Amino acid sequence: MRINRAAHIPWAMFVLVATALASLFYAAQFCPQRLPERLRFFREIPPDHATIGGTPVGLVFGTVSLGIFIFAALLGVRKKLPILRIGHVQRWLRGHIWLTLLTVPLILLHSGFHVGGPMTTVLMWLYAIVMLSGIYGLALQQRMPTLMKERLPAEIVYEQIPNIRAQLCAAAERLRRTYAAATATAPTGDRLHASPTRTALPASAIPDVSEHAVLKTPSALEKPLGGQTVRGTPVVAEAITDRDLTETAAADVITDVGSEIVLSQFIERQLLPYLDARRGEKFSLGNTHRAAEIFRHLKLRVAGVYRPRVEEMQGWCDERRLLDLQTRMQHWLHGWLLVHVPLSFLLILLTAWHAFVTLFRY
Repeated sequence: MRINRAAHIPWAMFVLVATALASLFYAAQFCPQRLPERLRFFREIPPDHATIGGTPVGLVFGTVSLGIFIFAALLGVRKKLPILRIGHVQRWLRGHIWLTLLTVPLILLHSGFHVGGPMTTVLMWLYAIVMLSGIYGLALQQRMPTLMKERLPAEIVYEQIPNIRAQLCAAAERLRRTYAAATATAPTGDRLHASPTRTALPASAIPDVSEHAVLKTPSALEKPLGGQTVRGTPVVAEAITDRDLTETAAADVITDVGSEIVLSQFIERQLLPYLDARRGEKFSLGNTHRAAEIFRHLKLRVAGVYRPRVEEMQGWCDERRLLDLQTRMQHWLHGWLLVHVPLSFLLILLTAWHAFVTLFRY
């Protein structure tokens, strides 16, 4: 939620006014000599209370803080149950932010600016961690959406990322099987010293181009599917304009067994492990500059008619890097909740126990 909007101004004013009033009540109760005579509307601290938190004013500060803690925890319930029309979620979120910030002066006044014994020390440290994690998460929510908009050309629904990664792996595996089957049937001598040849095959023997088409994910590089076919690889028609495409009714297939061996090995040893990896940044293809260099060398090792397929594989790697980047950003954006939420509930439980012990044991 953005906090630079007009809707937050009333909440900010309320927190400032409430802090000022709480400070005035604290000073009137415990530091009356520092106030004008007309503002000394409380008597001195009662002698039977050893701590400020045990006085009526201190108990009010502590009770209000505990109530705010409970209200803040109910935000999760309100989000999970949208059918409960108890205020708009955005209002709940604004209240969650500003009221929890109000607990900072209330807790300090309740404790009298002292940590106290072991129990209160643990509570204060736990409270500090919860507040700092919440402020950190709020700062991330202000910055991360802008960063994602700048670095991601198109944001994908986070839950669909595993499915898109699986599609990339399936496309690469189909391409590997195509080249592996083609090179397995070639004579041994052809595999080592192969040169581009032009053969006529029945249309049924030509691999289905659509099977290897580029995935239509938001930032994938889509290739034209017109023109000739290289083992299922689309080749731009202008690259072979000197060919007579009307010589035979069968489709023409330009093959280079040596290039297909190189591509098959590259897919098996580098492309598939990268696309199938859980954390792609550990691989060379996960680095933009290294990947560009790898694909540049790969284009030099294969015949020119196979370069569109190399560019297509490069597009798959670009897509995978964008998916990894969005995943990391999502983890940064929501990972702090793994600390903030459980510790918040623990803080509520310990605060309730602290109140019980204070009221009924001392």
